Formats: sequence, structure tokens, C-alpha cells
Amino acid sequence: MKAVLLGTTAGGGFPQWNCACALCVRARSGSLPSRSQDCLAISGDGIDWWLVNASPDIRTQIASCALLDPGPGPRDTPLRGALFTDAELDHTLGLLTLRGGAGLTVWAPDAVLHALKDQFDLRAVIDGYSPVAWRSVEAGPFDLGGLRVSAIPISGKRPKYARSSTVDGNWVVAYRFEDLVTGGVLVYAPCLASWPTGFDEVVAGADCLLLDGTFYAESEMGSATGSSSGQAAMGHLPITHSLAELRRFPHVRRICTHLNNTNPVLDPASPEAAELRAAGIEVPLDGTVIEL
Repeated sequence: MKAVLLGTTAGGGFPQWNCACALCVRARSGSLPSRSQDCLAISGDGIDWWLVNASPDIRTQIASCALLDPGPGPRDTPLRGALFTDAELDHTLGLLTLRGGAGLTVWAPDAVLHALKDQFDLRAVIDGYSPVAWRSVEAGPFDLGGLRVSAIPISGKRPKYARSSTVDGNWVVAYRFEDLVTGGVLVYAPCLASWPTGFDEVVAGADCLLLDGTFYAESEMGSATGSSSGQAAMGHLPITHSLAELRRFPHVRRICTHLNNTNPVLDPASPEAAELRAAGIEVPLDGTVIEL
């Protein structure tokens, strides 16, 4: 199994286009590396590749990853489709960039498939260019090119555009990828409102965990920007809450992703970043390759 962190930040990227917080100012000056919006590419055989979420930055992300280069034919591509963890715009709008692709398949929870049809009709727009096969992940584990994939329910948090939806179900999932040859297991959970019941077993059985690191602390965004929006309203478990949980699994490679532009761990010289390093937790840059 090979996975590439195409992007590692939350919606808006780093620096965020409308933010002049101290970290974004430093990123614009070049003293901190810029990062694109969270997205993962994964393959079990090195031939067929799948996106896990499709960020608005997907064109640049694909172009910067040689493993995803098109060819050998003029319109051939190794991308076979995408898996969505949720229906958030930051995780689905990149599909519009892929509208010229042929034979793509999108996997998602039923609630997400509903939202992308009845709340924000992305499906009709995409299918108007080149039909996509829309598949539910609710039936249980399925195979994708040498990978055994399981969807793990995380929460019922709806995106803002679907807040009036009456559909209940798994609006947010994590994915567990198991290499059928090597036995390696990667878990990708970029959105985590709390530490779910049963998640200990999921983490303990993984070789690598990519976990929601949106905020370091609950009050962080308000302190950095003066915003009244708190972590609780955005549905992300801050690192200060998850760190104790992560310390219990030293045998697992633990990586924080989906970092908000206000998160101090974006600065490797910060005390917060040092605390994560001391705990054996990584904050890698875009383009990092993981092999299991």
C-alpha cells in the first residue's frame, strides 16, 4: 500500500486567502511552508489510485504528484475515483475539476450521497459531463485494487448547506485500508468530533493513523482571529483533547492532518509542535509518502 498526503490543512488552506493571523502572515512571507487543503491519494497495487476526499486544490495536488501523472495514452489516468468521508464542500468540490474523467467511481455513506443529490446537486452537474458510478459504503467492507476498505461511522454532523436535512445516518466516516498482500493497515480520520466508542480497537489495529488535527486548542481560532466561532461549532476534537488518547498507542505511526490555519503546530519551532514530537506524533508536509 502506498499513500500520498496531497494536502494537509483544513478549508481555505495555509495561508488562508482572507486571513492575516500571525501564522498566515508568516506563510505569505515564506518563513513557513504553504499547505493545500486536506486530501489523500492511496493505492494497493501502484497502478490504480483513489482519492480520499477531493479538495478544491485537487488540480495542483495531482500535478505535483508524479505518481498520478497521466499516460501512457493521451487521456489515460491512474485515478479511478474517490471516497468521501463526508459531504463538506472542502472535501467534495474537487470532483468538479475531475469532470472530464471517464469511468470514475465515487464511494460515500448514504447520507452523503443524499446530500450531493438533494441538498447540493453535485451529482447531476458531474454526470452531465461524464457519468460517474456512485456507490454506498454502508454494505460493509469492499475491495479496491488490492485494498480491503471499511467505513467507520464517526458522527452525524451535517455540512451547513444540509443543516435542514431530515436524513439521519452516518454523515461522517473514517476509512480503514488494509493491504491484502502485506497486511498493512492505514486509518484515515480527518474529521473527528469526539473519540467514538470502539475507536480504540480501530487505532490499536492500525500501522498508521491519519487523525483530525484541525485545532490544537478549543479557544485557538478566537484567540488568533477574534472570531466568535468556536471549535465545538465546527465539530473537530482539538489536539489537547486527543493527545492523551494518542499517547496510549506508541506502536502506531500517528500523524495529524486537516490542520486549521490558526493551529500553532504549523510552526515546527512552536512549543505545541515540540510537544507532539516528544509524544512521537508527526505533522508532515504536503507530498509526504507513506508505504505499508
